[in-house]
Amino acid sequence: MAILKVARLGHPVLRKVAEPVAIEGIKSPQVQQFIDDLIETMIEYDGAGLAAPQVHVSQQIVVFEVQGNPRYPDAESIPLTVLINPKITPQTKEADEDWEGCLSVPDLRGKVPRFTQVKIEAYDRQGKRLNYVAKGFEARVAQHECDHLLGKVFLDRMTSMESLSFVKEFMRYQIGKQAEKE
Repeated sequence: MAILKVARLGHPVLRKVAEPVAIEGIKSPQVQQFIDDLIETMIEYDGAGLAAPQVHVSQQIVVFEVQGNPRYPDAESIPLTVLINPKITPQTKEADEDWEGCLSVPDLRGKVPRFTQVKIEAYDRQGKRLNYVAKGFEARVAQHECDHLLGKVFLDRMTSMESLSFVKEFMRYQIGKQAEKE
């Protein structure tokens, strides 16, 4: 396994629409190794998720997992998930605005509206069809990661740049505000 280099905002791979993965190639040793490397890279950088374009591979593969992640200490747990050629469909008009960050946009956070419930259709790493509904934080993470497959980053989804913050200031001023409210 290997830790892969993460593309940063400005690299053209982050603005391309990713290519679908051939279904018959999902179980190939190359795709399986790449998925393992994607997972290892996500864990190394404490990401909640990671999309193939973020590591310079323009393919429709995303991984996500949240289990005691130090960047998201209060987030609900999400089991390790691999989505290949995902399609996301909103299941409600209800959206929630919350803070997001991105390994490809290091040191910044901003408030992003996301649908609170989405249907996910994809293939898993075994080539099995997935069709399920994700809610809450899992829905947010899935939308964020799948945006990378469309050449989008969280900044593109922000309705206002007023919340855009560097992580240090976010931790100092926003996390402190949230603690005062509780």
